Amino acid sequence: MRQKQNNFAFIDSQNLNLGIQALGWRLDYQKFRRYLAEKYDVSVAYLFIGYLPNNQSLYSSLQKQGYVLVFKPILEDKDGTVKGNVDAELVMHAMLEYENYERAAIVSSDGDFHCLVDHLYKKDKLKIVLSPHVKTCSVLLKKGARERIVFMDNLKKKLEYKKSTA
Repeated sequence: MRQKQNNFAFIDSQNLNLGIQALGWRLDYQKFRRYLAEKYDVSVAYLFIGYLPNNQSLYSSLQKQGYVLVFKPILEDKDGTVKGNVDAELVMHAMLEYENYERAAIVSSDGDFHCLVDHLYKKDKLKIVLSPHVKTCSVLLKKGARERIVFMDNLKKKLEYKKSTA
């Protein structure tokens, strides 16, 4: 029997959500949390997400499913577009928690994480990069992760949200 590792996931929720939507399906976050635990030995899953007061039920649901939520205040542009960039928070938490995990799973397609991924790879602290969509994944991220990148395009059967018929 293999020994389980103590790995942490750092998830860019906006990038994950938009990437999966671009594939034409919805992610079941409960299945995804279980997948991270079983496939990559993720004991703690940080989900970096913009905060909107009217999304409280979503946040409560994600916490019940085992995610540790890290909120980013959302800014609204003059045209009404909301923006909640979580990149700095994700990198900061990955480095603050560095001594507490064996390896990190980074969930994003964003090239802004290249330096983090490259550093973790070189220190043998990178378990995997899970990129939602191969077509939108940054070349820089692919370069930093090298062979430790998996694209979620082929995980639809395992991780798709299906409305219960009950």
